[in-house]
Amino acid sequence: MPHEGFADETVHQRAWAGRPTRNDPDRLRLASVDGRTVDGGIAGDETVDDETAGEKTVDGKTAGETLVERVAGEGVAGRAVLDEAVAGQAVGERATDGEAIRTVAEGIVKELPPELFIAHGTNAEMRWEAVRDVGYHVPNERFFVRNHTSTPIIDAATWRLELHGSGLTNPRSFGYEELLALPAVTRDVAIECAGNGRSLFTTQQRQEISGTPWRLGGIGVARWRGVPLSTVLDRAGLTPDAVDVMPRGLDPHYVCDGVDYGPVRRPIPVAKALKDVILAYEMNGRPLPPDHGYPVRLVVPSWIGLASVKWVGDIEVSTSPLASPWNTDFYRMFGEDHPPEGSAPLALQTVKSAFELPWDAELRAGHPYVLHGRSWSGNGRIAGVEVSVDGGTTWRQARLRGPHVVPAWTRWHIGWNPLKTGPHILLARATDETGAVQPSRTPHNDFGYLFDAVAGHPVTVVNG
Repeated sequence: MPHEGFADETVHQRAWAGRPTRNDPDRLRLASVDGRTVDGGIAGDETVDDETAGEKTVDGKTAGETLVERVAGEGVAGRAVLDEAVAGQAVGERATDGEAIRTVAEGIVKELPPELFIAHGTNAEMRWEAVRDVGYHVPNERFFVRNHTSTPIIDAATWRLELHGSGLTNPRSFGYEELLALPAVTRDVAIECAGNGRSLFTTQQRQEISGTPWRLGGIGVARWRGVPLSTVLDRAGLTPDAVDVMPRGLDPHYVCDGVDYGPVRRPIPVAKALKDVILAYEMNGRPLPPDHGYPVRLVVPSWIGLASVKWVGDIEVSTSPLASPWNTDFYRMFGEDHPPEGSAPLALQTVKSAFELPWDAELRAGHPYVLHGRSWSGNGRIAGVEVSVDGGTTWRQARLRGPHVVPAWTRWHIGWNPLKTGPHILLARATDETGAVQPSRTPHNDFGYLFDAVAGHPVTVVNG
């Protein structure tokens, strides 16, 4: 059965447009607050109010958020501030004079510096330590990439969105400029791969699974701007008896084991489409980068990332249920605990947490740190986060930063002064506003979807 992780069938060769600019070196941080070190308790108040969390610049910090840097583990010697690549693919180019290596994965346009990403074939996982120095939103150049095949380069001047099907009385199309002229909304939304955390089924639960071995970096939150899908459906004459809409991408066909499954497409119930789905054309205040859906993509809040179809070219609207391989053969739970035909198609995401520090980070004994992280849930806002620094023997409440902001994710921090040298397992356990709590174990499924167990983050404490 096809699943994530198969090789691309189509890889485009492109030439790079422009060179990256480079900023002063920065370092991965475990930070003290306002220039002060802290003891083993919770650090000073870093609560962010609703307006601050929503308006924080992509790469900046709010006023008064001063950090004293402490390098954890290897750290990052320098960071390239990447210009948006509108076309091209770099292959194996190594910079000189100590500059960072320029790398990309197969079928991905943007650069993938190894200090920011873990490459997985046609996909690129965000390193959590790479967002320690950014605000609420993940910058475009640090956002993870999930491709089934390869990133297409599309001319917005000739692109059109076709709306068709039995659920419309006025089938029609929209050009790019027509779409930009419609009333727009701006929303902070998380996009998360259904397989995020998949590798932890193996490393933590000792279970065999198939697919791209994501840790927890197959997620990102951005500020998306676009037209509500309800607006274009209304203008195309949505009928009262319409039940499903199915967006289809313009990416190359997905071919596996000799079977051509066509471009990525996935039906969405009309009720969800009308509720909060948008046709996004901006990401963090800029036109969508190619890897993230240029010129237009769907953004489907709270659902698995597959539903947020990139490079959308047409949308079918039907008065009867629609289906595609992406909700029949793929993106269902299969395995001994599920029926032979699989579970219902996956929709809502689960509760998760991650620490903003390197995997296997090295910390110094007797030095106070502030551990930072983020938690999120497809059910809504995060109500609380507990942290354990002793493998789950004891737990303390972390301090939430902006607990009443949009529900995309919540940042938190907690102080720790490690005294005992040797390996430690850090744990973060979130509870969302519905009362859902991260479990100690996720039930197995063959393709490793929706891992939501408390993830053990390994660190080593050494003599200072």
